[in-house]
Amino acid sequence: MKLAVITGEELEKEFASKQISGCANVCIVNEPQNVPADSYIVFDLLFKHTPERVSHLRQFLPRPVIINSVTDTLTAVDQPFIRINAWPTFLERNIVEVAALPGGEKTIEKVFNELGWNYLLVPDITGMISARIAGAIINEAYHTLQAKVSTRSEIDIAMKLGTHYPYGPFEWSKKIGLKKVYEMLLQLSKENSLYEVSTLLSDEANV
Repeated sequence: MKLAVITGEELEKEFASKQISGCANVCIVNEPQNVPADSYIVFDLLFKHTPERVSHLRQFLPRPVIINSVTDTLTAVDQPFIRINAWPTFLERNIVEVAALPGGEKTIEKVFNELGWNYLLVPDITGMISARIAGAIINEAYHTLQAKVSTRSEIDIAMKLGTHYPYGPFEWSKKIGLKKVYEMLLQLSKENSLYEVSTLLSDEANV
């Protein structure tokens, strides 16, 4: 079973930390056009929702194409790909959040059983589940900092001690990439005002 993984150095390390069942031959590439033609599964951990990217990936169908797409839904992408949350730090977890278009559940079950990965089937919504939670926490931390209630380091320490999260919200935003968090929150805020982006977060994300 040959897996092609489109990724950069950081996510390559996270992907490599996951155990894969069977005799998997993993080929690491940096662009869709470099994916070997005989790949059985294609992972795009650097997915960008552009016509060119989608066109490149579509040629591998009906083989499983798994995209790291936290903000853009499959409904928006309009292709029968499989969608996962592979933001930095999230792929290290024991369970992978997975979404598919209606009717794709059996494909997900087959693919992830072959990989030997535990997964959680989630709705095809912006942010899935855990990224929504992390994004909301980071946003609230920025609101708190903006109101001068506390400092970055104090907020990080309080969150780690109080919730046993592996990182404080500011630490986490750096690891994920604040621009990614901003883009997700901006999209979510169109659906629910509770996700209205902190002015400070917006300013720092767009510097």
